[in-house]
Amino acid sequence: MKGNVSDFLVRRLSEWGVKRIYGYPGDGINGVFGALNRASGLIDYIQVRHEEMAAFMACAHAKFTGEVGVCIATSGPGAIHLLNGLYDAKLDHQPVVAIVGQQKRESLGGNYQQEVDLISLFKDVAHEYVHMVTTPSQMRHIVDRAMRIAQVERNVCCIIIPNDVQEMDAEKPPREHGSVFSGIGYQPPRTVPQIEELQRAADILNAGEKVAMLIGAGALHAADEVLEVADLLGAGIAKALLGKAAVPDDLPFVTGSIGLLGTRPSYEMMTDCDTLLMVGSSFPYSEFLPEEGQARGVQIDINGRMTSLRYPMEVNLIGDSAETLRLLIPLLKRKDDRSWREKIEKNVANWWETLADRAMESANPINPQRVFWELSPRLPDHCILTCDSGSAANWYARDLKIRTGMMASLSGGLATMGCGVPYAIAAKFAHPDRAVIALVGDGAMQMLGMNELITIGKYWQRWSDPRLIVLVLNNRDLNQVTWEQRAMAGDPKFEASQDVPDFPYSRFAELAGLQGIRVDQPDQLADAWERALGAERPVVLEAYVDPDVPPLPPHITFKQAKAYASAILQGDPDSVDVIKASMKQIF
Repeated sequence: MKGNVSDFLVRRLSEWGVKRIYGYPGDGINGVFGALNRASGLIDYIQVRHEEMAAFMACAHAKFTGEVGVCIATSGPGAIHLLNGLYDAKLDHQPVVAIVGQQKRESLGGNYQQEVDLISLFKDVAHEYVHMVTTPSQMRHIVDRAMRIAQVERNVCCIIIPNDVQEMDAEKPPREHGSVFSGIGYQPPRTVPQIEELQRAADILNAGEKVAMLIGAGALHAADEVLEVADLLGAGIAKALLGKAAVPDDLPFVTGSIGLLGTRPSYEMMTDCDTLLMVGSSFPYSEFLPEEGQARGVQIDINGRMTSLRYPMEVNLIGDSAETLRLLIPLLKRKDDRSWREKIEKNVANWWETLADRAMESANPINPQRVFWELSPRLPDHCILTCDSGSAANWYARDLKIRTGMMASLSGGLATMGCGVPYAIAAKFAHPDRAVIALVGDGAMQMLGMNELITIGKYWQRWSDPRLIVLVLNNRDLNQVTWEQRAMAGDPKFEASQDVPDFPYSRFAELAGLQGIRVDQPDQLADAWERALGAERPVVLEAYVDPDVPPLPPHITFKQAKAYASAILQGDPDSVDVIKASMKQIF
């Protein structure tokens, strides 16, 4: 075999179809970086500012391409930094392979510098497969199994390589007892339910008079089938956040997002339905689903472990969403009574009017909803949206109308801050001909997002379409948590924990070689979006928005109202402005 173990690894990854690796160097992984350098043109290495960002980008690559995302880091601190991004991939069921260095084998157990028990460290996040290469002949089957298992299990796998092994001559496994001879290649099987189960599901759906559908990330490739089923059943379609791009928001029976960040029509549909069809979703908040016993349930999921987990279903169909729905459709009977659908469509139409009214309410100085409301009709065809965790996710969930052909994602299961900008960068590398827009709060931007503007500045001229826009909501507040403190815990805003520095993000962008646009008046928004979307280089659009505009849940419970009143009565420092802004949004 030509070259050393690291050379073999790079060639093998390329044979598996890996085109890009995100990472950060260090002496514990120098051997692999040397091989990447020698194999120039075989795999594109993207240098990030922080290993956590590399893991986020690997996760986003998987989300926006369906391929395995790959990230790389050095031993010790570099490996540790990967963890948050890898957990993001694990909780959103994305195939990611992490390659990490380790100290020389002879030093292990000797309290050596940067020595960390990496197998134990990654054992949870990469529980499907984490192994250390201890001899050159192992490299073949370890990389093959990591790449294959990541795809089979849609999960994180980890390859650990001591730095002395990285430099050893590559070896074929010897033809002797105990050797492993692996090969490359994986194609997912066609997984569909038994016909008897399909008929049972159809009988339940046909018997229902008020059918509600809830779809998630597992339905992203099944739009046509989802819409046909909804048409036959006269159903409305609610969407978990990871499924926002599964079907367009401009259809009159699509109720939009569900949950605390969801819409009133989604809440009302779940409250009133007698039948629930859940497709490719593990939406966690059961209080926003029908009350137990209210509705009969059918669930479709590729992973049997995720069925009957959020609601007790009568029938669980284990299979690919599109394939299963295609088999189910001939068994469904078209419902002639469309009164349930008409009620849903009326609620949806009223809701869009409510959102428009809320977005146009005055604020100090800008209503954050209006920032998104002005963007929505200007979204370029086939654009890709990424969103960070925080109050921006509220407006992303409700105020943006996704159209056919668009893509969108955020951190769903982990709901971590810091993912919006690296997601956008990975989307841009995967689809350099498409416009990408990241929607980020100032807390997430200060945490890690600002650093990755440097990465954008380094690489943006490689993209055929230069449009990458990072919207920063500058509200000087960790806003989502502030509102959670008020509405859930009944505590007033804790300024020491919640206030963040007012920082000139647009000016910082210009220092990184990007274009910066700052708006602090609502009548500037339309022109700002036009300028950003027409720019010839990436843009940071900084909107100076009001932190006191409440992200109202679709239904305010007595407990929430009591907690909110308690927070105000205890002397919330922004109580006067909060009350004024809340009154405008509620009435």
